[in-house]
Amino acid sequence: MKTRTLAMTLFLFSATTLADVAVIVHPSNSNAIDATVIKKIFTGKSKSFSDGSKVSPVSQSASSVVAAEFNKKALKKSSSQLKAYWSKLVFTGKGTPPKELSNDADVLKHIASTPNAIGFISVDSVDSSVKVVQKY
Repeated sequence: MKTRTLAMTLFLFSATTLADVAVIVHPSNSNAIDATVIKKIFTGKSKSFSDGSKVSPVSQSASSVVAAEFNKKALKKSSSQLKAYWSKLVFTGKGTPPKELSNDADVLKHIASTPNAIGFISVDSVDSSVKVVQKY
């Protein structure tokens, strides 16, 4: 019985940590946004969309599973590597990290009400109030 419970717990935990991540924007955003553009935006190397409008990236708490998956899959960095990266940019005055929101619901609400925003949430949290531009 203990083995079965342990196996089920491990299965559920692994399914949670391997959650798919959706990069989302406001539905009115018609810019071409691919994986390269996303990486540039979330590392501060790009400050605007292709149409010239200023981009406002939002992230989730560094301790969230969704943020860890996004960092690993989209940015090819661990959360600690990304923290060190941003610390260096902030210290030298060369960048500001994306605004951090608490969870999927907060990111979803922010993106749905902010035309120039871009963020990421779990695929399971996507609804019709936003547009998905990339999945990881």
